[in-house]
Amino acid sequence: MSVYDSTSFIKGIKIHPENFYIIHYSCQSLYDDNEALSPRITSIAITHYATEQTVSFSTHSIAEELHIQRDQVKDQFDIVELKLLKDFYGFIRDRRDKYWIHWNMRNLTYGFEHLEHRYRVLGGNDAPIIPVERRLNLNDLLSDRYGGGYAAHPKMKSLMELNGGAHRHFLTGDEEVRAFQNNEFIRMHNSTLAKVGFFFHVIRLFAKGKLKTASRGWGVALERIFESRTAKSVGLIGTIITIGVGLWQTGIWIGFWS
Repeated sequence: MSVYDSTSFIKGIKIHPENFYIIHYSCQSLYDDNEALSPRITSIAITHYATEQTVSFSTHSIAEELHIQRDQVKDQFDIVELKLLKDFYGFIRDRRDKYWIHWNMRNLTYGFEHLEHRYRVLGGNDAPIIPVERRLNLNDLLSDRYGGGYAAHPKMKSLMELNGGAHRHFLTGDEEVRAFQNNEFIRMHNSTLAKVGFFFHVIRLFAKGKLKTASRGWGVALERIFESRTAKSVGLIGTIITIGVGLWQTGIWIGFWS
């Protein structure tokens, strides 16, 4: 099953929703103001599209499991982060053949490679790799359907505003950096959950042809019309009429020659 363009993606997720997972994560600053050379991972959230069940891996919950106090987390972050990533890779190990929907997780700065890199830095050597052909960038799929201007920059927040508004737990990148600096790991985790929940909402609307975007033009409008339930009903009626006319004409032809 090919799902690399918006049309085939919509078809695929309708037919086999069980094969799709939505993933997002939060991390330390993406700039050069970290004590490590690469940003630390603070939380990861995954939602199974078919069941709407969410599994998450977070700094605060793992620190609690390890009996590490809040004010000691940063001093022992290597231990916390390693367990977070180990638990995450334990979850995906038997799900690498599924499709993983993400938002711009495309490189070593921010992406699947970044997660793998942090795991290796901390001593992990058994990360199960999700094949690149199984990674689906939701931003690219929306651009394929509605054009690159489907939302103003920053696109994620703008798309939220177009479809009901930003979630109360949503944090921008700069706000997540400040939250990390203040040891507000639950706040960061809630933001990650909010974003995964929003992606699920977007995909549902996307598949139904009801997603609100900033895109304009006859091409987008016609595409929505022809994928609507009404258009499908009209198409079915048209097919029935065509068959009926064909049978009527056949009857006339038979009667004429008999």
